[in-house]
Amino acid sequence: MGFQTLTILGSTGSIGKNTLDVVSRHPTKFKIFALTGNTQVDLLFEQCIRFKPRYALMVDPIAAQKLEQRLKPIGLKIEVLSGSKDLDLLASHSDVDTVMASIVGAAGLSSCLAAARAGKRLLLANKEALVVGGHLFLSQVKSGNAKLLPIDSEHSAIFQSLPEDPSTWEERIEKIILTASGGPFKARDPNTLHQVTPEEACRHPNWVMGQKISVDSATMMNKCLEVIEAHYLFGLDPQKIEVLIHPQSIVHSMVQYKDTSVVAQLGTPDMRVPIAYGLGWPERIESGAGQLNFQNTLPMTFEDFDSNQHRDRFPGLLLAWEVLRAQPGSTGVLNAANEIAVESFLSRKIKFTQIHEVNLRTLEQYAPGPVESLDDLLILDAHSRQAARRVVEVLAKG
Repeated sequence: MGFQTLTILGSTGSIGKNTLDVVSRHPTKFKIFALTGNTQVDLLFEQCIRFKPRYALMVDPIAAQKLEQRLKPIGLKIEVLSGSKDLDLLASHSDVDTVMASIVGAAGLSSCLAAARAGKRLLLANKEALVVGGHLFLSQVKSGNAKLLPIDSEHSAIFQSLPEDPSTWEERIEKIILTASGGPFKARDPNTLHQVTPEEACRHPNWVMGQKISVDSATMMNKCLEVIEAHYLFGLDPQKIEVLIHPQSIVHSMVQYKDTSVVAQLGTPDMRVPIAYGLGWPERIESGAGQLNFQNTLPMTFEDFDSNQHRDRFPGLLLAWEVLRAQPGSTGVLNAANEIAVESFLSRKIKFTQIHEVNLRTLEQYAPGPVESLDDLLILDAHSRQAARRVVEVLAKG
């Protein structure tokens, strides 16, 4: 594999930091073209000093000014940009080979589409691009001749376990099996979940992640979104996608073939593994993650999600198959509602168990229209958020 120039959208988040860790191990393979963040000036400043990108962007204009002021005396030739529109520029720039799309939520949708249209090697850690964008996003990938590589550990595991020729998937695959750790509340009495605090919900037993994804893991809405993402990524009927609870997070996902053989990808729970796979594909490069030691590994267990207790504990997961059967745009409504619900829970406006209630009520109250462009997606997202906020206001009043 030759020299790659890399833009990291969301370099101050957990995926971005892990990406830079992998990149730092291969100084002759990668050159950072651009780094972007939202408001974390100190961290982006440190990243600029170490990796010397051509561009640095902070979405927040005030944060961008502070970053520029700190970089100016050093004399590095780094152009500082601000605002979300320039994210598209950095994602589609002609000097960029690879784009790591790791901006959380629908905020990263436009730049993902820009990278796809420009034919980039697109490492997708932003599941919302597919959950919200769906067929529109895939059409941009196809028309731009982009190479889409999943970075979520589960989807990377599936990608690694599938045949190389996508045209054979439908005839050879019986189903794909997404594994889920079950988060911090796998064994908790469902009747006590209304007492969960944001601090408890963000304390994942296996993975170190940001607040939003940690709460999604605690509700298993992350797995709901991953089912939707898997449907679009691999083109399989939703009924061919299953979820198993696997608390040890060693088997990252599996593919069962028509002859009943199962191919799985195993490894330590470290996001640097799928990141390194995406950066190096089709080669494999050092990730920095620890090796899986089978002698010291805990016994691996698997639990069927389809039990009454798990359904009571994680009702949001079932919404995946419902919205995939519903009218187009419903997956985007669910994503927007969930972002507002998680934000409201973290700010203590609603209870943990009301996250699902916000999602369900928003889906019931807002009917999406046709989705044929980025503008349609953004309008859908904005209206869905407004509907979700109205639900939050009602619940907050008790």
